[in-house]
Amino acid sequence: MEYRRLGDSGLTVSEIAYGNWLTHDTSVRCVRAALDAGVNLFHTAAAWAGGAAEEALAEGLAETPREDVVLSTGAFWPEGARPNRRGLSRKHLFASLHGSLRRLRTDYVDLYHLLGFDYQTPLEETFLALSDLVRQGKIHYVGTAEWTADQIQRAAVVAAEYRVPLVANQPHYSMLWRVPEAQVVPACQRAGMGQLASVAMAQGVLTGKYADGLVPEGSRAEVGGFARGSIAPLLHPELLARIEPLRGVAENAGLTMAQLAIAWALQNHEVAAVLTGASSPDQVVENVKASGRVLELDVLTQVDHLLGSFVQTDPRLTFTPPQYRNA
Repeated sequence: MEYRRLGDSGLTVSEIAYGNWLTHDTSVRCVRAALDAGVNLFHTAAAWAGGAAEEALAEGLAETPREDVVLSTGAFWPEGARPNRRGLSRKHLFASLHGSLRRLRTDYVDLYHLLGFDYQTPLEETFLALSDLVRQGKIHYVGTAEWTADQIQRAAVVAAEYRVPLVANQPHYSMLWRVPEAQVVPACQRAGMGQLASVAMAQGVLTGKYADGLVPEGSRAEVGGFARGSIAPLLHPELLARIEPLRGVAENAGLTMAQLAIAWALQNHEVAAVLTGASSPDQVVENVKASGRVLELDVLTQVDHLLGSFVQTDPRLTFTPPQYRNA
């Protein structure tokens, strides 16, 4: 495992991070496989599986010294039907974080993510609340997720005023979705924030998982909801026909398709880590092997040639669901 600094902070994270949304025994085995492979950054969220994902992550980390783990969670998504159980208000941040600390069995989180931009709450309210939680020692660093460049620039000013260590951003970033490159990554670079790239495998599309255009039974996309909606546009026959030759590119580089997707994201030096999930310990082990791999120029060129016009670069786009955009 290789390690990188997160932005301009002194925090060191593994190039491959493990994101846990699972809630059963498999998650515990995946977490322990990640630990054995040198992963030190573990991410989850308060809203995932109604908090059960945090509880499962805590179980997997139970025998590991707390100081050896970089523990990340976050808030924004609804955690109940009541109006104050979502967003980035002071009330919700305090309630959500304390619930996370209880479920994670810890006194603090290393990295706390604002998992969406709250158009209803002033940035000053959000960052004053975060400042109080930082001073209480319950949060060490703060990050954003799926924020625009303008939102990040505004947040960086307020964070500096309230002395909140804003050090990370978590964007969707993959061979197919390069939207952050034009504006978000430069804005973060100016603010001293590193990238934790998520969905580098494009919900599994870049692994060849959907080569036949069908959604496998039992997958997150098969269940429905936002995951299915975000995968559906990628199941275009012409795109899938272009992705399948990536298998040969990966094999020639000595990689699986999943490793190629992860290694591609890590070629961007502003990416401190790639957040990966897994449904089995074997997948964890496979993903970790992408760490430290340098892709030659001819590999990167072949990727660009194969994906062609299906690569999305428009900086105006975001993965934020429509109901959470400015309204």
